[in-house]
Amino acid sequence: MSRQLPPKPPPWTPRPPPAVFRREDDWTTRPELRFKVSGLPKDITTHALWASFSCHGTVSHVEIFEDTKGARDGSARVTISPPPPLPFWQTIQQFYVIWRAGTKVPVRVYLETERRTFQHPSPVNPSVKYPEIMILPAESIDFGFMYAPTTMVTMHTVKASPQNGIMFKQNMLHRETVVEFGLVVNSQSELFRFSIPFAHLDTILRVDSRESNKVELVVSLSTPPRFFRKLDEQDTHEDKARYWTERDAWYRQTDITNFLDDVKTFPVTIKKSRPIIDIGRWTTYRLKFDISTPRARDLFRQIGQALRDYNISIKEVEGFKLASQCEPAVWKYIDQPITTPYKPTSTLAELFQNEAVPPLAFAVRYQLEVCISHGYLNEHNLGQDFVSQLQNTEPARAQDILEYVATQEKRIYEPMELFSLNIIKGSASRPPIPQYCALSRSATVTPSTIYFNTPTVETSNRVIRYYSEHADRFLRVRFTDEKVEGKIHSTDKDTMDEVFTRIKRALRNGITIGDRRYEFLAFGNSQFRENGAYFYCPVHYLQPHHIREWMGNFDEIPYVAQYAARLGQCFSTTRAIIGTKTTISEVEDEERNGFVFTDGVGKLSPFLSQLITHELGIVRTSTEPPSIFQFRMGGCKGILAVSPDSKLQEITIRRSQYKFAARHEGLEVIRWSQFSAANLNRQIIVVLSALGVPDGIFIEKLKAQLADIELAMTDEFKALTMLQKDIDPNQMTLALAGMILEGFQKHQEPFMISMLRLWRAWSIQYLKEKARITVAQGAYLLGCVDETATLKGHFNNTPAIRSNESLLPEIFVQLSKGPNGKPTVVLGPMLLARNPSLHPGDIRVVRGVDVAALRHLRDTVVVPQTGDRPIVNMCSGGDLDGDDYLVIWDQDLLPREWNHPPMDFTPAEKVPLGRPITPDDLTTFFVTYMKNDNLPTIATAHLAFADFMDDGVRSTKYYLKSGVPARMTRDLHPSKWPHFMEKKHKPRENIYQSRKVLGQLYDLVERVDFIPSYDAPFDRRILGAYKIEAQMLEDAKVVKRQYDAAVQRIMAQHAIGTEFEVWSTFVMSHSKASNDYKFHEEIGRLAMSLKDRFRALCYEKAGGSSFEVLGPFVAAMYTVTADEIGQAAAEARARGAHMMADKMPKMSFPWLFQSVLGKIANVALV
Repeated sequence: MSRQLPPKPPPWTPRPPPAVFRREDDWTTRPELRFKVSGLPKDITTHALWASFSCHGTVSHVEIFEDTKGARDGSARVTISPPPPLPFWQTIQQFYVIWRAGTKVPVRVYLETERRTFQHPSPVNPSVKYPEIMILPAESIDFGFMYAPTTMVTMHTVKASPQNGIMFKQNMLHRETVVEFGLVVNSQSELFRFSIPFAHLDTILRVDSRESNKVELVVSLSTPPRFFRKLDEQDTHEDKARYWTERDAWYRQTDITNFLDDVKTFPVTIKKSRPIIDIGRWTTYRLKFDISTPRARDLFRQIGQALRDYNISIKEVEGFKLASQCEPAVWKYIDQPITTPYKPTSTLAELFQNEAVPPLAFAVRYQLEVCISHGYLNEHNLGQDFVSQLQNTEPARAQDILEYVATQEKRIYEPMELFSLNIIKGSASRPPIPQYCALSRSATVTPSTIYFNTPTVETSNRVIRYYSEHADRFLRVRFTDEKVEGKIHSTDKDTMDEVFTRIKRALRNGITIGDRRYEFLAFGNSQFRENGAYFYCPVHYLQPHHIREWMGNFDEIPYVAQYAARLGQCFSTTRAIIGTKTTISEVEDEERNGFVFTDGVGKLSPFLSQLITHELGIVRTSTEPPSIFQFRMGGCKGILAVSPDSKLQEITIRRSQYKFAARHEGLEVIRWSQFSAANLNRQIIVVLSALGVPDGIFIEKLKAQLADIELAMTDEFKALTMLQKDIDPNQMTLALAGMILEGFQKHQEPFMISMLRLWRAWSIQYLKEKARITVAQGAYLLGCVDETATLKGHFNNTPAIRSNESLLPEIFVQLSKGPNGKPTVVLGPMLLARNPSLHPGDIRVVRGVDVAALRHLRDTVVVPQTGDRPIVNMCSGGDLDGDDYLVIWDQDLLPREWNHPPMDFTPAEKVPLGRPITPDDLTTFFVTYMKNDNLPTIATAHLAFADFMDDGVRSTKYYLKSGVPARMTRDLHPSKWPHFMEKKHKPRENIYQSRKVLGQLYDLVERVDFIPSYDAPFDRRILGAYKIEAQMLEDAKVVKRQYDAAVQRIMAQHAIGTEFEVWSTFVMSHSKASNDYKFHEEIGRLAMSLKDRFRALCYEKAGGSSFEVLGPFVAAMYTVTADEIGQAAAEARARGAHMMADKMPKMSFPWLFQSVLGKIANVALV
């Protein structure tokens, strides 16, 4: 192989004059020095720069520059921190970078004039400045947990040494506390660190040490921070990366132990085997400092004041105690096997060993582990007396007690006191659940620990319904980052390998709860994308492979991804149709040019549509049933569109819908077609802007929407208009509109006003963060195909410029309610798109036409089966098996360019495995997907580049969705971020003020806080409607307590702030384990099952569901709610306290029956 010649040095330019300093040692006082390097080869690597500068000091950052076209410009910046001991840039006449094969490349190096002050302004008083990084050495750090409010149990101690110091760092730029410490692991010295964001800190305890000039800080966290181990920096660079930071050398950790290889063979459980430090459970840290010098005292004081400015209190405590390490007794009592019967010949020792507590009922044991895993109970506080009392308590009450603990979300130090509390009934005695739901147990596996969750009622799936007698043996598992960090992000590097190894360990070895070991079963398709899977605890006659065999015959599928997807069909969240039997017919697909134009589309009769609508209780805004149903049936999937030609109970299936042979053949419905409002988002706006839509159009629409939202708070007509047009996917805006029609806004009813305020805050938040501008002349609809083959499709010879409308592809869109309240067919040119739209060719201009033979289809977008290529395939690679499409006929948003060449979404060629697929193949595929799931990161980077690059989305520097798996290498990460993306953790010099359309839109919106209306009077029309008996009020109170607890469980599980967000599904923030769109679907299902379940219980308590019977009980529900809120509000006013949602009683209970409340309020009953 020929040796590559070194690149020819570029022509020299005059060396810039040396920076002028007032004093010779000015540079030594800076925290870091930045050097501009020019004359570099265009393919230089960060490693070459790091290696060339490391001999002069500690390199902390390397950045290789690009121009606004995305091409490298031959320059870079190298940062050394702390400053080097000698001014090498002044003494070296010619600086060289060592490049390929040891070649020396001459470059120009000069010290940048520092414009930064390296001072961070206080958020309380900007005139007060703190150093960006403050470092205080510590003498020792203890790891343990709090046994009592002022007692810590120390499980491991690390002392500083000359070789391995302990550093307590306050990084004001990143708003985090970082602790670095050395530790010997397997006879090798390693450097570790953990980081705590300021947002996760509340109170730090200060303990004055008995030793002179020593002070201790105790940091106790409710959830573990992220731990890292440092690797050799030279092994952490990538050849194509443009950016490197010393943080790239820190690798995430899941366990700190001398027996890591052994740990990888164990099931995942709360208890860790022989850890040096249990990073998931020992979340209290005691640091000891020597502040004998004036500098140390000043720095300690400065750190404390900086933390206080971020609302982190430093609380001085007296009488703080330390307890020595001990093993928790609770596991001995609840894990030991059932003892053998007493034998007369037993020795005294045998009698002592046989002193056992009978095993706990599994439901109780599970709920105990829920409390322990979340830290509400600590195993060291639980002794034999607690376990005995729990065992002697009736299991349903024991479960209710533990559910109460989980609902309160507070640490209990005296667990024996729980048995004397008056606990409300929980899941153990909750009302019967709806037929389409199941009680679901779930677990969250994080890098350092595992959390079990209180069972919740959720919409079920085919497998859970069939094996309902084994429902408690199914466990829904989700893999996330630490509790407050959200979803695990993919990486193209190996810094997260320990995390993915732990996930593989759980999938391979299972999860243990008590005497049960749950094994991997499969994962649903939606669940898979959210990093979740189903586990199952086998019994001898029903193993996981038996369930997979029942699900279907997958033997002929040679591809792991396809095999997993077919298994996943059976776990789709569905509602079974049991009211009728169906007959099946088949019809051929329309295939052409390598495309299937009818992919995923089947047919059903109007009779079946009516039957499904009735059985599922689908609420419609028109008299007609839905036109489209997304379904599962045996091994078939896709959509079924109403066809007048179909016979009564006939379903027509296409070959593209048949995926595998299944034993189960019943019809199951996932969702159905309905009108949902059209909303722009940031990705669509930047594409439309690139296609020629003026910025002013978006700005005017945003301003108009903001003005309308504010007016809607006081104007009933405006509120009604907006809520009936801007319909969310869960149709909750229509519920709010119904409240207005019933007069609740006029009477300033507190729940109605609270919901209106929440809708405003939620809408404005989405405008600020996502540019979610509502388009009145548009809709978000399910797609289906034109069975008549009348609509004209796309042809490849269509010109790319705006021209004759007759050349456009045709679609059919009929709204069930148009502007006149009647069915309306939309005509003329319009946009067709699918989320996410990242490429200029993803948004298509089409023409709406009227076809009489298609008028039975409403609230759906009907696309042609003619042409050279399906238009839905051009929309981000969409199909018709359940995809939603954005349709906009607002002429202001029509771009100048009508037919930009689309992307090629042809999938990459699949390689068959060549042998039978095993569960290990499925779990390896699962972990590999998690590691390479770059689409969210790509979408974020795409947005940053689209704003920064001159060519925007037309730039060639893109990594868009295609058939080839995306790999997000470091050279594709943006180095500059627009201000509207709120990258607060990035250095300020990497943030710029965007002047493009998204920056302008962002600056126009000011967030609004959601403040519930607790102090407004309740509606007298309802409070005075009936004379309610005391027993009915008491019954309503009992049900309300159960309802409130159920709502609180959902809030706790998903980190939702208020009940109003659960009831309405307008969630302001959540745990981020799912993206916002998926979570909106998930919370919609949870809210629906919650309401259905407690409505059924209220019918039972009231004695029926007729208005005459139910009305008084609903009024009682409203009355007890008003009494609770009124009393709490009066107490808050007396204390001068704010009425915070987490301190107030819940208000949503009576609104399970919104229509009944409306009828009571508007009918004069005595």
